[in-house]
Amino acid sequence: MIKLYNTATRKIESFKPLGEVVKIYTCGPTVYNFQHIGNYASYIYWDLLIRTLKLDGYKVKRVLNLTDVGHLVSDGDEGEDKLEKGAAREGKSVYEIADYYIEDYLANYRTLELTWPDVLTRATDFIEEDKQAVDAMTANGYTYETSDGVYFDTTRFAKYADFARLDLAGLQAGARIGFSDEKRNASDFAVWKFIKPGEKHAMRWDYLGRPGYPGWHLECSTIIHKELGEPIDIHTGGIDHIPVHHTNEIAQTYAAYGHELSRYWLHCDFITIDGQKISKSLGNTYVLKDLAERGFSPMDYKMWVLSGHYQGARNFTFESLEAAKNRRQNWRARIALCYQKDVSDELGAFEKILAAVNNNLNSAEAFALVDSSTLSLEDWQKIDELFGLRLIADTPDISEEQYALIKERDSARVAKNFAKSDEIRDTLIAQGVAVKDTTGGGIWEYIN
Repeated sequence: MIKLYNTATRKIESFKPLGEVVKIYTCGPTVYNFQHIGNYASYIYWDLLIRTLKLDGYKVKRVLNLTDVGHLVSDGDEGEDKLEKGAAREGKSVYEIADYYIEDYLANYRTLELTWPDVLTRATDFIEEDKQAVDAMTANGYTYETSDGVYFDTTRFAKYADFARLDLAGLQAGARIGFSDEKRNASDFAVWKFIKPGEKHAMRWDYLGRPGYPGWHLECSTIIHKELGEPIDIHTGGIDHIPVHHTNEIAQTYAAYGHELSRYWLHCDFITIDGQKISKSLGNTYVLKDLAERGFSPMDYKMWVLSGHYQGARNFTFESLEAAKNRRQNWRARIALCYQKDVSDELGAFEKILAAVNNNLNSAEAFALVDSSTLSLEDWQKIDELFGLRLIADTPDISEEQYALIKERDSARVAKNFAKSDEIRDTLIAQGVAVKDTTGGGIWEYIN
């Protein structure tokens, strides 16, 4: 049985599904720019969650959203819409920006061997559902209207502060003087934003007789309501979502639909680079293409991510990525050995690895077990199924012709014909295969 740390209760709990199908929702990216490597770490962690549940025998329905409207630069109710910002930056329409960066995100999603979501949807597909949700919240007495939008009155939801353990009194006392005079409480948030006359905003829909667009937090609640229904089993995201985005999701879902949103909440920690926050101003917003230009594959990066725990703060360096690459190469060498020798696995070796992951997705402990266990080819296939590292796919058995070359080289060495031996060695290296000499003959492994 899998155990997970539940942010809602602040403790590790045995997972108990609500029904026959485990319903999971993952907060996806805002598609106004390239996603950097820190963004992809969370999707790698949640991919491990999905793979583990499936290996445990659960049926899963997972929804992943793509935010293509409403996410303002402040992550709250102020500033420019991120899609509008991206459009202005590149001289394109917001729709072109969304399409372009969705395509890039999904291409990288595939190269990372991430489990494809059962439902992949854009926020703009749910505008009518957004309006209906605001109508319901208003009818239930949870909203008020200002000149710039419809706001959720957080004082109407008694449990608003519970999830993130918020100090609402302190938040109100510390509120900036400049925040909207019409906003009743510092913690109140917009469920619908009005577009002011003359304001540039290409994505707009009529509601309450005025053009506007949904608040960023609203999309997740409406998507979950339509695609999964409340409550869901697991909601995932980053720790930055806890105090605002997920807190607001919980409040508005209850206000609109009268239900708890999710039973379990999983949050991953941040990744820093060379000890610093990922920031364009620091020039460290690496994307997967940047890693490739330095000789690292998406699987090398995935290996690095999974070598740590999802709840731990991680510090990325190229030295640590090199270590992850070497570790993966070592695992592939062990797979190559399985083709060449009869490797008997340790009794229950994979079961121990899976048990480690079932303990709150402890991939770091599982990796240590992989390092220290004797594993058969069947075990390696299961490890690939669990971690999605393309170990078997990137390490196929060599051809009969290559095996014949290795035997020919062994014979040349016995005859002390080292010129012939070296010639065959160079031929195999050109084919990406290296041969190590042992007392039992040559043992091959892939160079890259």
